Amino acid sequence: MLGGRRILLCVTGGVAAFKAAYLARRLVEAGAEVRTAMTASASEFLGPQTLAAITGSHPVSGLFDEETSVSPHTDLARWADAIVVAPATAATIGRIAHGISEDMVSATILASTAPVVVAPAMHTEMWEQAATQRNVETLRQDGRVIVGPVSGALAGGDEGPGRMVEPEEIVAALEAALGAGTMAGMSVIVTAGGTREPVDPVRFLGNRSSGKMGHAIAVEAAARGARVVLVTAAEPPSGERLEVVAVETADEMAEAVWSRAADMDVAVMAAAVADFKPADAASSKIRRAAGAPEIDLVPTPDVLAGVAEMDRRPFLVGFAAETGPAAEAAVKAKSKGVDLLVANDVTEAGSGFGTDTNRVTLILPDGTPEEWEMMPKRAVAARLWDRILELRAAR
Repeated sequence: MLGGRRILLCVTGGVAAFKAAYLARRLVEAGAEVRTAMTASASEFLGPQTLAAITGSHPVSGLFDEETSVSPHTDLARWADAIVVAPATAATIGRIAHGISEDMVSATILASTAPVVVAPAMHTEMWEQAATQRNVETLRQDGRVIVGPVSGALAGGDEGPGRMVEPEEIVAALEAALGAGTMAGMSVIVTAGGTREPVDPVRFLGNRSSGKMGHAIAVEAAARGARVVLVTAAEPPSGERLEVVAVETADEMAEAVWSRAADMDVAVMAAAVADFKPADAASSKIRRAAGAPEIDLVPTPDVLAGVAEMDRRPFLVGFAAETGPAAEAAVKAKSKGVDLLVANDVTEAGSGFGTDTNRVTLILPDGTPEEWEMMPKRAVAARLWDRILELRAAR
């Protein structure tokens, strides 16, 4: 269920840090891409090279001593689909609860919008302190997932609550936090990329779409257990439960989608499909010496409208790439008859074609706009599926 997910494992300074190595191995075996961050005291209990050998990536430990990044904590925060802190000491729990970003772990969590799973580990007396319990309750109110601790043998020979839960339980909590399995049994179709309409064997009419947003939506659905058909005009991702149908033109995309959509539960039309194509593509290269050609354009098939008109249509999500406010997107949502429309301003920095982030506005069925903050495209995909499932269940 964690296949393709980007997990940041944060290790803090407790004896239970040795379990973090096994946890890292379990995450890698589950198909996750794992990076690690360590507090200074964590390296006194677990050698950084151990985590590097398991994950293939050296742990990040300092805010100012990383040669590859001027802002390692924000880089990791944007990269991670989810963060797990194991073990989480009383000191780290306090820093996270109060937003004190004085080390790599607490600064990264403060900069992230991803789900955070916290696995406390400490002596019983520290766990039972009123201050610790207040901090843990604050984390819960902030939406952090607390897993454990359990009673058992502790460092120093005593026993009681404060022992970190086993890695398998942390993995299960992480899967639940990411929504893994929530789409099991569902079938979805997603379109992605920009179509290419041939002018001649060399040239085409196209657009700037990279396919990143559509691919993130498809990968997220597959990670949640859905069977996914990805119809894409871009270089596709790979993953379990992901069937890729490669296309190039709007006609090819329309045929691929229309022949499958009626059997799907959800259709997300994220591709940037060309509105027009040359009426007659030249069979050989158009030569410059012949002068500027006259190219007659004709409309391409409206893939979204074709799905909307089906008798047995899936829950339908459309996308609109705008160059300004989302007012036009609201008109499109009504005219196309979609169940949900996702609009973004491609002229905004960080929200355009080819970026790793996006700022979108959802146009709800009643026309109400719902504006989201800028976030990584994988985070947009996760939140979008949460919204789709909620709206579909209420329909």
